[in-house]
Amino acid sequence: MTETKNRSKATQSPATVGFASFALALLTGLALTLSSCSDGKRVGASGPTLTVGVTKVTKKSLGRELTLSSELVPFQEIDVYAKESGYVKKLMVDYGTHVKAGQVMAVLEIPELEAQLQEDQAEIKNATNQVTRAQHELARYQAQYKALHLEYTRLNEVFQSQPGIVAQQEVDDAQGKDLAAAAQVDASQAALEAAQSQLAASQAKLAHDQSLYDYSKITAPFSGVVTERYANLGTLMQAGTGSSTQAMPLVKLSQDDLFRLVIPVPEAYVHYIKIGDPVDVSVPSLNRTFPGKVARFSVDVRSDTRTMHTEVDVPNPKALLLPGLYAEADLQLDRKENTPSVPLQALSRKGNTASVLVVNSDGTLEQRAVQVGLETSSDAEIVSGLNEGEQVVVGDRSGLKPGEKVIPRLITVPEYKEGDSQQ
Repeated sequence: MTETKNRSKATQSPATVGFASFALALLTGLALTLSSCSDGKRVGASGPTLTVGVTKVTKKSLGRELTLSSELVPFQEIDVYAKESGYVKKLMVDYGTHVKAGQVMAVLEIPELEAQLQEDQAEIKNATNQVTRAQHELARYQAQYKALHLEYTRLNEVFQSQPGIVAQQEVDDAQGKDLAAAAQVDASQAALEAAQSQLAASQAKLAHDQSLYDYSKITAPFSGVVTERYANLGTLMQAGTGSSTQAMPLVKLSQDDLFRLVIPVPEAYVHYIKIGDPVDVSVPSLNRTFPGKVARFSVDVRSDTRTMHTEVDVPNPKALLLPGLYAEADLQLDRKENTPSVPLQALSRKGNTASVLVVNSDGTLEQRAVQVGLETSSDAEIVSGLNEGEQVVVGDRSGLKPGEKVIPRLITVPEYKEGDSQQ
């Protein structure tokens, strides 16, 4: 349902109140006319013959709104599945339970992963022992290499400085032992690195299996309220990791501190919609209005409905709003501040032109063409043709003629303001 209107909302329709306003002004002008005629004031062409109701051209703020109806939906709503298969060991939530992001909602029993973790820990212990043994081997070979290398260095120095004292065979034997010890050091170093790699692999496997086991605790991905519960204690939860599985969710979780109001904006009003525009969201069932804002829209018009998908975010800090409640969004289309305006009852229309009857300073009626801009349910913006403070006739103008002398009497034209009748 779509309608344009002023800022606030009313239980009566704008057409009903506008008609009542027009009827009141009409009766007022008619009463003034009858009163003047009965008093015998029509005396001649040069003197005032009729008293008419008038109002002044004043500057005011005018605005139009578009009202669209829809249902409130949670900002986020998901089914929570288990990552790993297991039996429900503990269930901490039920219908209506409020949870915080990261809060544990259920704990699964997964014996296979528990056994795998014990095996991983045993492998890590064994790999750690292998690393320790390789370190000791490396230290022993390094000590042997140090002694043999020192022996070779000394013999070679003597052989070089004092030939004949040390035989060449002794030097060659010492060099061979030195090279063999160096090779043992390199081999033990490689064995240590292999043991360390095995330890790192075992630790990575433990971390992987621990991550899987951590999924035995099903937590809330965001803060919200549980609106559906599908499992009980002892229920076997299948891993919901693929669309081919027939996995059953644990619960349905809805975010309750923020709602979306999805509204279809008609094509004619699309160019008025802007991100961040304030929106008044009224909920008839709660008899309350909540502040919202335009958060996102699709930036295209659907060919089948000629509307644009638009979403209004509505905060719900006090948890008053509920999913599925019917709501109406008042979108501000356009607004002009401090602009000259007259009541709609003052306008006479013929085709695309509009005119008013103006009472000049000397009390003479003048018909004047005006250019009308923004129109609301009770007022019209005057773009040109009138000046602020000029008096225009309201009510019945059928018996009035331009050039006629009248006595102007200011009257108050009832102004339709949406929400005046709302309790």
